[in-house]
Amino acid sequence: MDPSVTAPAPAPASSSSSSSSSSWLAGLVRGRSLNSAAGTGGGASSIPAATNGLGSGSRKNQLRGVLFKYGPKPVQVAFKTGDFNQQVIFIGGLTEGLLATEYLEPLSIALENEKWSLVQPLLSSSYVGYGTSSLEQDSLEIDQLIGYLINKENSEGVVLLGHSTGCQDIVHYMHTNFACSRAVRGVILQAPVSDREYRATLPETAVMIDLAAKMISEGRGMELMPREANPDAPITAYRYHSLCAYMGDDDMFSSDLSEDQLRLRLGHMSSTPCQVIFSMADENVPDYVDKKALVERLCQALGGAEKVEIEWANHSLSNRVQEAVQAILDFVKREGPKGWDDPWN
Repeated sequence: MDPSVTAPAPAPASSSSSSSSSSWLAGLVRGRSLNSAAGTGGGASSIPAATNGLGSGSRKNQLRGVLFKYGPKPVQVAFKTGDFNQQVIFIGGLTEGLLATEYLEPLSIALENEKWSLVQPLLSSSYVGYGTSSLEQDSLEIDQLIGYLINKENSEGVVLLGHSTGCQDIVHYMHTNFACSRAVRGVILQAPVSDREYRATLPETAVMIDLAAKMISEGRGMELMPREANPDAPITAYRYHSLCAYMGDDDMFSSDLSEDQLRLRLGHMSSTPCQVIFSMADENVPDYVDKKALVERLCQALGGAEKVEIEWANHSLSNRVQEAVQAILDFVKREGPKGWDDPWN
């Protein structure tokens, strides 16, 4: 956390609004077939997270909440702070998992004060799993998570908050038109930057893109690349190509994409309230990229998304925690329940 920021005292634990009626989305989700229904983790009960009796935010990077399973895979667990029927879901980037950014702890406290929960899921792609996963797999698991919140938490709607490559996950998810995507009341894209442009600065990338393309053409897209392609984690030829190649599946925010290409990738987001938080000193954006021009083009392609430029901020906003929390909170408060009608109408 930014040492200049003092987190407010945690709000007293509060329960979700009681209601004898089922969630407005529950009927649809419960009616889907088992193959496409949201996972409930076999009805596994929620487990309070150990915090040595400390309240939310009473020690840095230590939160009180509930750990629960939302899907059938062992990795499909999520941590929720606050007990409310409106949730902000944080989707992290490559190598990230729980408490991925410095602003999550103060954000959870600020959201509780506004009667919103913060949910941090682990996906199959979390930590070192990203290289053997895909945007499609992440989208399926996000849908399972939202389905769980609808059925088990009586959710009245969610806001998706993506960081880095988590932004690609959200954009892809909203394009799937999965049933639970209609419960998404807003989207925040924090650091939507190009993995391709960053990786192009690495000396081995060009050769490895050619190798990945060759493997894919030979029907070996799900086989692993050589270790030197991605020393941090095992990666398939498909995922490497998706992240590194021009117009790969993950290539959504590159500065050299045309207006038509950006609209093709992002235009479907125009029907969803959207905020873009861009770090103007993002170390993962090459120096030759005009950041102001890029964020303006992204917001236009997203259908007129709200633009938040944070000067001198790094990729994860660890040096601008207070501004990050305030921007997110302003969006959630403004575009929250008073700003949305029932999406089924």
